[in-house]
Amino acid sequence: MAKFRKDGGRALPGLSTSSLPDIVFMLLFFFMTATSMKEVTYKVNINLPNATQLTKLEKKSLVKYVYIGQPKKEWVKYVGTESCIQLDDEFVKDADKVQTYIIDKRAAMNEDDQGQMVVSMKVDKDTKMGIVTDVKQALRNANALKINYTALGK
Repeated sequence: MAKFRKDGGRALPGLSTSSLPDIVFMLLFFFMTATSMKEVTYKVNINLPNATQLTKLEKKSLVKYVYIGQPKKEWVKYVGTESCIQLDDEFVKDADKVQTYIIDKRAAMNEDDQGQMVVSMKVDKDTKMGIVTDVKQALRNANALKINYTALGK
């Protein structure tokens, strides 16, 4: 028969924290690779229209964005209150600048991906079609024929 003793003076051994830094760095690297940072600060108000049929873009690295809408309050004194075009982080008054912007962006891309470039237009739903038509014409002149309109799904 086994003998059981009651030793009340025994304490549990301390927890080893030697693997804690490994776990912290593993989580840090996971969040660094899984999180995407916002690339552009919106300087125009964009209230996207609703759509019923949407398709998701596959390669977002091939997408170049053109933002069209009324400028936000802090930018009104610089560009006025009319709808304007935003490319990356700057305003463009003339739609012809869109053509040079797209040509420069295409030239900076890999040669294999240049033919697959998509221009996505984020247009405020209250924007007049005149400026959108001018941008579309500039995109045609830049030979950017794959155009996408960003919209909200229901």
